[in-house]
Amino acid sequence: VAALGTASPAMALGNGLALTPPMGFNDWNAYGCNVSEQLIEQTALAMHNDGMQAAGYTYVNIDDCWMASSRDSAGNLVASSSKFPDGIAATASYVHSLGLKLGIYEDAGTATCAGFPGSYGHEQADARLFASWGVDYIKYDVCNISFSSFPGQSHQQVAQTLYTAMRDALSATGRPIVFSMCNGWDSSVQPWTWAAPVSNLW
Repeated sequence: VAALGTASPAMALGNGLALTPPMGFNDWNAYGCNVSEQLIEQTALAMHNDGMQAAGYTYVNIDDCWMASSRDSAGNLVASSSKFPDGIAATASYVHSLGLKLGIYEDAGTATCAGFPGSYGHEQADARLFASWGVDYIKYDVCNISFSSFPGQSHQQVAQTLYTAMRDALSATGRPIVFSMCNGWDSSVQPWTWAAPVSNLW
């Protein structure tokens, strides 16, 4: 048994981020698809004012349903104009002005779990876009995977391929972005057996 203060480091992606478990807010469990710019900014302000930030709560994370139902003509993700009228970059700027960090949600498949555009085939462009918006954290899901595109591979192998693609895309942006894998619905993925070099947490 290790003595107090000499615990082994976490076995996770060694990019210098999330050296302790990230703490903050994610809108999904309380609000589902009812996410908005107003909700995120009001939450950030509350965390700033009520002592949560001082206690170490750092991240204000946007979950699914933040985006428009299709990409723009250039193939870029677009924030919903009704939910985020000023855009994600402006929301990130506000959150940053309070000394907090902004997280966002995407999916490794062709669509998010709620049916919005996924990052499959767009990993590098989406990572660059998130970095340009000032995103600090990404929750990356694994819904709507076309397993037929990966003949002979298990769900775990496919997940490893897709998550690794986004890890590399995020790293290439040069912006420090915490990478959180979300795959609780598919027990066959078993990230604890392989994901240490791929993501910060799962």
